[in-house]
Amino acid sequence: MPTVSVGRDRLFAALGKSYTQEEFEDLCFKFGIELDDVTTEKAIIRKERHLDEEDEEVGDDEEIIYKIEVPANRYDLLCLEGIAQALRIFNEQEQTPTYTLASITQDSMLKMHVQPETSLIRPFVVCAVLRDITFDEASYNSFIDLQDKLHQNICRRRTLVAIGTHDLDTLQGPFTYEALHPETINFVPLKQEKNFRADELMEFYKSDMKLKKFLHIIENSPVYPIIYDSKRTVLSLPPIINGAHSAITLKTKNVFIECTATDLTKASIVLNTMVTTFSAYCQRKFEVEPVKVIYSDGKSNVYPDFSVYNMEVPLSYITGSIGVSLAAEKVTSLLNRMQLRAEHSVFDDNKCNINVLIPPTRSDVLHPCDVMEDVAIAYGYNDIPKRRLPSMKPLPLNQLEDLIRAEIAMNGFTEVLTWILCSYRENFASLNREDDQSSAVIIGNPRSSDFEVCAESSLVMFQKPTMFAWSSWRLAVVRTSLMPGALKIIGHNKDHPKPIKIFEVGDIALLDESKDVGATNRRHLAALYCGTNSGFELIHSLVDRIMEVMGTPFVPIGDNTGYYIQRSNEPEFLPGRQASIIYKGKHFGNFGIVHPQVLNNFVITDPCSFLEIDIEHFLYVGQMVVWRIHCARHVMPEMVILQPRSRRGITGQHLQVLCVLFDNSFS
Repeated sequence: MPTVSVGRDRLFAALGKSYTQEEFEDLCFKFGIELDDVTTEKAIIRKERHLDEEDEEVGDDEEIIYKIEVPANRYDLLCLEGIAQALRIFNEQEQTPTYTLASITQDSMLKMHVQPETSLIRPFVVCAVLRDITFDEASYNSFIDLQDKLHQNICRRRTLVAIGTHDLDTLQGPFTYEALHPETINFVPLKQEKNFRADELMEFYKSDMKLKKFLHIIENSPVYPIIYDSKRTVLSLPPIINGAHSAITLKTKNVFIECTATDLTKASIVLNTMVTTFSAYCQRKFEVEPVKVIYSDGKSNVYPDFSVYNMEVPLSYITGSIGVSLAAEKVTSLLNRMQLRAEHSVFDDNKCNINVLIPPTRSDVLHPCDVMEDVAIAYGYNDIPKRRLPSMKPLPLNQLEDLIRAEIAMNGFTEVLTWILCSYRENFASLNREDDQSSAVIIGNPRSSDFEVCAESSLVMFQKPTMFAWSSWRLAVVRTSLMPGALKIIGHNKDHPKPIKIFEVGDIALLDESKDVGATNRRHLAALYCGTNSGFELIHSLVDRIMEVMGTPFVPIGDNTGYYIQRSNEPEFLPGRQASIIYKGKHFGNFGIVHPQVLNNFVITDPCSFLEIDIEHFLYVGQMVVWRIHCARHVMPEMVILQPRSRRGITGQHLQVLCVLFDNSFS
């Protein structure tokens, strides 16, 4: 977030009160900003110049500087004047000011004529005048600093908006905004004495540390934007530099502000921020003289736009979202402290609405949730009672996932987290699989080179099997298995001491025409063992342990009351050393020794065994899982583990598995 540096003494003078550092930090916290650092002008200069503590070149200025962090969308808080005014209103020392336009006729209004060629480069311009303004050194520096802050923030380093400020008394209206060829533009730029042609100026500023960052915005354009007065005096070459002729000084009394832009909305916000903040220094406070902008097609607009936006927010929405019961009068009082004028109205059905008037300084208020947030800030976050929201109840699938993850971790496996995207090759060819074009969600425009691999097939699937296009694009795919990620981790950790035992619980995606988005997510569990031997018996025992804590008995093939395993023939596993897991009559996973060719594709030199199951099949026994794992952890593990899972009791195979899992502690 932006950080604004302000002099402590000047800030306290503007607030009409002195604070200790702790008191001011507390005030900032209540208002929703933060005192980030306390330093001195001398220390700042020393840091900028990379000087040592004992260096005397920086002078003796020991003014205390507060660095205040403000929200990125609160453009009205980017200078001392804005912060001081907001805090005074928050402390109820003054009311929110009403900003007005000077009452002048259309004929006497300054005019800015926009030429059609500007549409090629920066099509919009907005203007205003601050009359009878009085600057001192501090307010002048703050005026310049606010422009820099806005340029870095909402203006996006002048690419969207560029601000120009001029001494109006040195100029003669009406003004014209044009776009001309660089060789036809000649003027003396700010802080220079020599006359430059625009293309020469580009070369000149390539060595300027500050301005060279903005040259690219117009440098390669066939035309450059330029603003003239009626005598063809150059005001500015936006977004690069102003002309020296109209430079403002401490003695300037009338300031002409123009903002050229590619985004008209942001230009209007920037202009409003500039004029509302510094109209406080004008003889007629908070009054701004408008300027009429006339386009070549005859359309015209008057700026600045001080129209107040009315937003109607139900009281129930505000109080329900915050979790505090507040009277309508209290809510309106809190909003007034946040510079939002508010009134309440009651309808026949006793429903109460809060009518909020959004001033031109609060461009950040876009939705009722912004109004609700301001009420919460003014009320005080620390004063809101803590409560558990009903929506915070965990989903059954997530509860089940957490329990399974904990159980596998207790069996000596380390959890990993891999990308949900992988390359097309990793998902298919590297696993010895073929794309049947009915399962994988393929991304046609991946943004990372990690996921860009040329598809072997020229048929590119997007979301549904019926949607395809011929292409040789470089593709990424949403993983249909957790196996590529696990194998990549092993491949990148070949030097890690063996054995390596890792697991992951995460989502895969499969095409599904029954879904409105054409695909569905499934939550899978994967575990991998890598060592000097395959570790097939350990992966097999992990399957049994998972089913054991789920309360599912091992049954003969064909019995749908529990689970059993049967021979499978998956290409990613070694033939004859793999199996499918059938759970209550449905296939929901596989395990086996990884095929040597697959290991070679991922540059793995040691044998591996892998398990992957779809844990969503367990959901309907979720309550049993909670009970069993709770008992296994907190009561008597030996008794719970050894209790029969069916009328047949524990088989010899289960006892053998238990000995392996618990380091033979029961053998």
